[in-house]
Amino acid sequence: MTRITPQPGIMDIALYEGGQSHLEGKANVLKLSSNENPLGAPEPAREAFLRAVRDLHRYPNTDHAGLRQAIGEVWALDPRRIVCGVGSDEIIHFLCQAYAGPGDEVIHTEHGFAMYRISALAAGATPVEVPERERTTDVDAILAAATPRTKLVFIANPNNPTGTMIGEGELAQLADGLPPQALLVLDGAYAEYVEGYDAGAALIAARDNVVMTRTFSKIYGLGGLRVGWGYGPQEVVDTLNRVRGPFNLSTAALMAAEAAVRDRAWVQRCRQENARWRDWLAARLAELGVPSDVATANFVLARFADAAEANACDEHLRGEGIIVRRVAGYKLPHCLRITVGDEASCRRVAHAIGQFKGGR
Repeated sequence: MTRITPQPGIMDIALYEGGQSHLEGKANVLKLSSNENPLGAPEPAREAFLRAVRDLHRYPNTDHAGLRQAIGEVWALDPRRIVCGVGSDEIIHFLCQAYAGPGDEVIHTEHGFAMYRISALAAGATPVEVPERERTTDVDAILAAATPRTKLVFIANPNNPTGTMIGEGELAQLADGLPPQALLVLDGAYAEYVEGYDAGAALIAARDNVVMTRTFSKIYGLGGLRVGWGYGPQEVVDTLNRVRGPFNLSTAALMAAEAAVRDRAWVQRCRQENARWRDWLAARLAELGVPSDVATANFVLARFADAAEANACDEHLRGEGIIVRRVAGYKLPHCLRITVGDEASCRRVAHAIGQFKGGR
């Protein structure tokens, strides 16, 4: 009897578990597990979202022209080479759908974002994991792993969940060293947190094998609307638009994102506040005997002696009404990823970890 079965690779994908927002029996829960902007979305984005209520009966436009034009103006990019998606996750999925399949390989790093492997498997391709060096992308290791079957290479820069990043010289070395059939995808979800970083735009301008992905979910505070975008060679963007659903983004999401990207002062304020409290939190944890790498995004990867201590600290934090992220699934069982909140949140989580360390 014929059995109904999914495509090969799909059943190798574990069901995603989102970060918790509530703790049983706890009031005033502090959620520091999803790298959300504690300052929220800029006021112009909120106002644009409310205006969208008037046209809920209308279909959204299919070309995202207004948002692409705004992104192009703010980041000095060609709007024709921008593609928009439901978060940068959807752009990642489009890339795998369009460029990888059975018999192809998709490279990602040891502690890289989980969606790279998931989207590769969903497309029927083979994910290839490459070791990192001290929780940092290792360009030489990636180039050594590339083969004639490699179609995509994903790296997040800054990386999630490690918070580390590599410089433009290493990115150029990677792009120039890949085999001719491979695309380098630079995931810039946290790029706005790095002052002066173009997320790979200059590399894309000089080459035809580099794409970048971006999101409005982090510094712009629009995680609930799910808006992302990609930028790359025209032929790649045209290809992605062939697999993109015509109405993948709502009118409300498009209007809010366009207003958000134009509010440059808000981004600057969020970047500065994040850097201030990120550095404070990392320094305070180090004083408590909990080290972390130099962080470049909006979270700190706190390292403990072993998995048992990390899990015990997590349980203590939950008891104090604080939710952080265990990252054993990223092969970092001895670590906890802690989102940088506002001043009160940073002081609260540091105090709780201090209690934990002092009571051991």
